Amino acid sequence: MATPSGALDAVTIELGASSQIGLTVVLMVIMFAVALALKVEHFRFLRTEPKRFWVGVGAQLIGLPLLTLGLAFLLQPPPSVALGMIVVACCPGGNVSNLLTHVAKGETALSVSLTATSSVAAAVATPVSIVFWSGLYPPTSTLLRDIQLDTLPFVVQLILILAVPLAAGMAVAEKAPRIAARIRPWLIGFGLAVIAALILNGVITYWDVVIGVGLQVVPVVILHNALAFGLGAGLALAARLPGPAARAITFETGIQNAGLGLLILLSQFDGLGGAAVVTSFWSIWHLFAGAMLAGAIRFFLARRALKLSPGK
Repeated sequence: MATPSGALDAVTIELGASSQIGLTVVLMVIMFAVALALKVEHFRFLRTEPKRFWVGVGAQLIGLPLLTLGLAFLLQPPPSVALGMIVVACCPGGNVSNLLTHVAKGETALSVSLTATSSVAAAVATPVSIVFWSGLYPPTSTLLRDIQLDTLPFVVQLILILAVPLAAGMAVAEKAPRIAARIRPWLIGFGLAVIAALILNGVITYWDVVIGVGLQVVPVVILHNALAFGLGAGLALAARLPGPAARAITFETGIQNAGLGLLILLSQFDGLGGAAVVTSFWSIWHLFAGAMLAGAIRFFLARRALKLSPGK
């Protein structure tokens, strides 16, 4: 896939020290808000249905980054675009997957369990995975050297940024569940508003660049997301899981917290343009694609039930 990579890789989103600190605080607020909904019972599938649990976890933590690496080698996008793809693949699942699983008549409890697990694991898995998988693709490895990313401090710093609010949020959810339930919607709304504002500001500020590279990035994101959904479904079917569990794993793999990835890129990677465009478009597109897929599955299941119902 031949692309003029210079245009994208040369663009950086300049942020002052105060802005980077602010984005780091927002990142911590989002992780704290996510943790406010985590309960011990959400992890029960590890004990009651280990096969379903590990297929879902494997699809998210290993399968999707591995698929992304293969797609990068196949398409050979600009290095910053490849980095954005890898960052998205290393992010935890998004909570919207629980709603879409419910709409598609999937196993919602399994979906919630997998979202909770990937959110907890993200404190360590996300920074380690970003460094590991980026290092396996030579263009992104070179890019990280060019921006002089010191990998060990990056990993340690990001683990602390993610782990501390995660632990605090889980403690509040355990000790004061009513308070957790009351403040979580406001914190989630704040985080989403900040991410939406960042995307809007980026589109307005870098409009010429967005228009110029849109035809390069959009097809890559759409293909990447479609393959993510397909990976979840394929692994679940290969493991011979029942339909509701397969649908849960499908949405857990295809719905990633790309907004979290955008904040990581802006606060930790000097706002690399191509990577920011990828995560921004992912943040929007996966919701649209997931909603279409959930609607199609629900329609198909309703039609099948109608055909199988007695007297029809």
